[in-house]
Order: sequence, then structure tokens, then C-alpha cells
Amino acid sequence: MLGWELPPHNSGGLGVACLNMARALANEGAEIEFVVPYEAEHPEITFMRVLSATRLDPIYRYGGGAYTGLRVQEKIIPTKQKSELVSIRDIQKSYCDFVQRYLMDYKPDLVHAHDWLTYEAGVLAKKNYGLPLVAHVHSTEFDRAGMHTGNPLIHEIEYEGLMLADKIIAVSEITKRIVHEKYHIPLNKIDVIYNSLDESYETSDYRFRDNSYNYLKRMKSTGYTVVSTVGRFTIQKGLHNLMKAAALAINQNPKLIFVFAGDGEERNHLISLAAKLGISKNVLFTGFIRGQRLRDIYSVSDIFVMSSISEPFGLTALEAAHHGDCLILTKQSGVAEIIWSALKYDFWDEQKLADEILAISKSPALKETLTKNVRSEYRQITWNKVAKKCLKTYNSIKHKRN
Repeated sequence: MLGWELPPHNSGGLGVACLNMARALANEGAEIEFVVPYEAEHPEITFMRVLSATRLDPIYRYGGGAYTGLRVQEKIIPTKQKSELVSIRDIQKSYCDFVQRYLMDYKPDLVHAHDWLTYEAGVLAKKNYGLPLVAHVHSTEFDRAGMHTGNPLIHEIEYEGLMLADKIIAVSEITKRIVHEKYHIPLNKIDVIYNSLDESYETSDYRFRDNSYNYLKRMKSTGYTVVSTVGRFTIQKGLHNLMKAAALAINQNPKLIFVFAGDGEERNHLISLAAKLGISKNVLFTGFIRGQRLRDIYSVSDIFVMSSISEPFGLTALEAAHHGDCLILTKQSGVAEIIWSALKYDFWDEQKLADEILAISKSPALKETLTKNVRSEYRQITWNKVAKKCLKTYNSIKHKRN
């Protein structure tokens, strides 16, 4: 497996999905070598071998353009020795060099590459060593660019990787359609395999901390409803539309608090927009959070909104559902394909989003029904089922090649 991150050294859902998928595959008997572009310890990963392609400190991947595509060629990331600056493209070259050297001695049955960051290394493995290649699409450059043009270099890398892959795994039907329409890939080459909830959410001994977010708890005791969203502050996430919908809703019900959990290049713009709309006192920015603090946000929230312009899947919605939140999802999100007990809207329809927030905030019965039903729905998809579907995809390549 070729990936870009694994917990605890991850900045988003990609690493979480890779970890849970690999664990489930290992439980099915797969022997996995997982390559990452940094050097760090993963003490809790005992079911597979993690290989470091470079000596880069994992913290310097964050903010380097790996997920937005805006700055992939700028030399902005210091090496561990701090003696030079490198770019995402520099890291990818070193990553490919490592894979090239490693495959001279190690011959896996198959190479499974996650997203554009590792597609070049996957193509190299196929071209130079004749290894079957699975390209896993968690997000395309069209998604990350909010369905605008995006970075042409990344489009080129995605196109080559998807064209040369023996099989493609997409995380939703929405993603499958984008891959087919934008890159002209035959539909029968693309298998849809949905993600599932992080295993730790079901098994860990999580307890809400009494002193967490006391401000929000006090406001709720006086009749306020807490609406949250979690993710990177990028154009893809549609947060400007959410902020405008928040203003419309607050105008009808001043007892609403909106929590924006995360960080990114749009942070300052969102803060300014809240001030311009006159709702700053009703909006809270937490900054980047993870672990206990993130779970506490889910627990204290009443409503979780996924406002993405294009969201291939959306694991945060499943996390929020596990903590008892009502879900409001854009029709442009993959997770909306498997969750029926959520209110849905088009990302641009700010008035409808405001109306849905108001409806839940004013109707305890609606809130209770949505919360109860969504719990049974998200549990239908497990990582065990994901692993079995992945193995079916792997075997289809084997049979085809034979």
C-alpha cells in the first residue's frame, strides 16, 4: 500500500481510512507493507509493516499544499536538518525513488495506491515491475478545487494513474461519476467501496469531559442549539455558504450557536464574513482539534452540518452520528448515499439549509427521530465488509491477468 499519512501523524480523514482499511484487510489474512513519506513511530500499528520513504518530520507535511493543490511546487517545507526547503513534488520524487529501490528486492502481489500523491509511485511499480495496480480515489482535484479547474499538474497525475490502473476503487457513486466524466474512465473499471466509521469510535472507552466547552454547555442550558461543522477550511467545504445560512437562521432564532472546528486558508475570510454578517457573537472557531477535544465537540453539538461543495465521502458525518448529532448533508456528499435519516440540500441553497437548521432546533420530536434512525444506518457498513470488497477487487485483477 502506498499512502501519505497514518494516525497519529495525520491531518485528515485519509489517514484514518487507510489505517482502518489496512487493519481489516490484515484481519482477512493480507500481509501489508505500507509506505509513508515521513519518518515517525507508529507504536500501535502491529498488524502491518510501516515503511518510511524519507527522513522528513511528519509535521512538515501539513499546510504544504498536499490537499489543496495550490502550492505543490513551492519549496516551503524544511527538512529535518532545516538546511534546505523542499516541496510536495520533491517529496513525491523521493517517495518514488524509495519505491523503486524497495521493489528491486521485494515483490508484492499487488500495489494499492491512495490518491494522487502516490499514483506516480504506483505507475512506476506497474511499468517497471509489472505489478498489478489498484488506484484508490478518496478525492479528486476537482473535489479539492470546489469543482473548479484546479491544478493542471495534479489532473495530469490523476489521469495517468487512473488510466494505467488495473482497477479503481471510488469511495462513493459521486466520486465514480466524477472519475468517469472528467477522466473518461470506463464505468466497469471502477468499483465503489464506501468507508466506515473509525473502529476506535466503537471500541474506545470515551467519556465526555465535564469541563469541556463549558461556555457551550451553559448556553445550551438556557435554550441554545449548537450547530457544528468539522474539516479543513478550504473552498471544497462550502463554509462560506454555511456562514450565510447561519445568518439567515440566527435572524429567525437568535438562540443558535455555530461551531467551526478546523483550520485552513479560508479561516480569516470566514471570521471576517461572520463579522460582516453581524453574527460573530453566535460563531465559535476552535482551531484544529483532534482526539478527545474533537469528540467533545460532537458530543456537545445538537446538529452537524456537512456543507461541502463536493465531498467524495465524509467520515466526519459518521463520527458525529455516533455521538448523537442530527445530520444535515449536502446532496453533493458521498456519505449522503448511505445515510437516509439526514436532512439534505444542495450546497448553494443557503435558505433551505437555514430552514432545516431551524426545523430541528424547534422540534424535539424531529431531532429525536433523526438521531435514532441514523444510528442504525451508519452501522450497516463495517470495515470488515470493506475489506471483503477490496479482496474481491484484488481477485478480479488476478483472474483477469491469468
